[in-house]
Amino acid sequence: MENLVSLNSLNTPSMVNVLVLADIIPGAGCFVVSKFTEVVKFFFDLGISEQMVTSQLFQFKSLSLKASEVLLAQGAEQEYGYFIVSGMLRACHYGESGLERCKEFYFEGELCFLYSSWLQGVAAQYQLEAICDAEVIKIPLSLLALPQFLPAKVALLQRQLIFKEQKEALLLLNTPEQRYRHLQKYWPHWLNKLNNIQIASYIGISPVSLSRLKARIKREN
Repeated sequence: MENLVSLNSLNTPSMVNVLVLADIIPGAGCFVVSKFTEVVKFFFDLGISEQMVTSQLFQFKSLSLKASEVLLAQGAEQEYGYFIVSGMLRACHYGESGLERCKEFYFEGELCFLYSSWLQGVAAQYQLEAICDAEVIKIPLSLLALPQFLPAKVALLQRQLIFKEQKEALLLLNTPEQRYRHLQKYWPHWLNKLNNIQIASYIGISPVSLSRLKARIKREN
């Protein structure tokens, strides 16, 4: 998921359509074209034809973000999702006392947006922001209301439901050590890219407890 898509793969957009992307984005270099090829493949894997996606690329916008840059402010109306080409994003809620609660992290190859806000048409309860420098593609969520994009909408909702069920089970049915070992086994890229404070917050322990846990696991191995 984190590597550039092979144009020779049977499941990737054709070279003809890659050239079409270059026509849609005047003066685009290979790097820019590859970014849009990735998002075309993302929707292709969700059941949307490459022709349909390329017909909507005029609505897509490539953005370069700096660390801590805000994409969606808490309390704002959500209009866009963000396909992550590189870097990481997160969804956080900031309380009046300054308390920060991180809801989720998003990585390369994922489409980042708030599902509840999107489905209910309400203001965002969380802020979407870059954890580090990132490259994203801004996509209007109104596309998912089009009949032609219904397969993608259904597939995204299925993925989200499964992920939420898994996350609920992880946090409710496991000890902190079991949660950390789950990350090691299934989401090792989290441990490689997030710091101790972020990981500790997600699995529900303090950074100090996490450091002790990691040291004990290392001794046991």
